[in-house]
Amino acid sequence: MISALERTITLTDMVAYAGATWDWHPLHYDGGFVAKKKLPGPVVDGQMLGALMAEQVLDHFGPRAFLTALSFRFTSMVFAGETVRVEGAIAEQDDTSARIKQRVLVGDRLAAEGEAKVRL
Repeated sequence: MISALERTITLTDMVAYAGATWDWHPLHYDGGFVAKKKLPGPVVDGQMLGALMAEQVLDHFGPRAFLTALSFRFTSMVFAGETVRVEGAIAEQDDTSARIKQRVLVGDRLAAEGEAKVRL
C-alpha cells in the first residue's frame, strides 16, 4: 500500500478547479441548477478525482517520478463538501517504472477506480 490521500472537496475548491480548466458547467457550482436536477449538491468534476489520484502517486514516488499514464472510471458521484480518500497499492514495480492500482472512496462508497503508471 502507498499512503492514502484524504481531501474534503469544498465548493470553493470546485470553483477554483472550474476556473483552471474552463469547465463552467453549472452542475459543478450552481446550487439552484442542481436542486432542479434533484441532486443533493454540486457535483465534483470527475477530472478532479483524477488529479487527486495523480497527486497521490507523485507524492509517493517523489519529484523525480513522471506520470506516464492514468486511467480510471467513475462508479458514483461525489458532491461538494464530501471527503474523498484515494487509496493505492503497487501492482508491479521494477527499477524504472511502477504500476499502481487505485480507488477513490467516500466513506465506504466507491467513487472511482483505476490505474496509474509512473516512470521512476
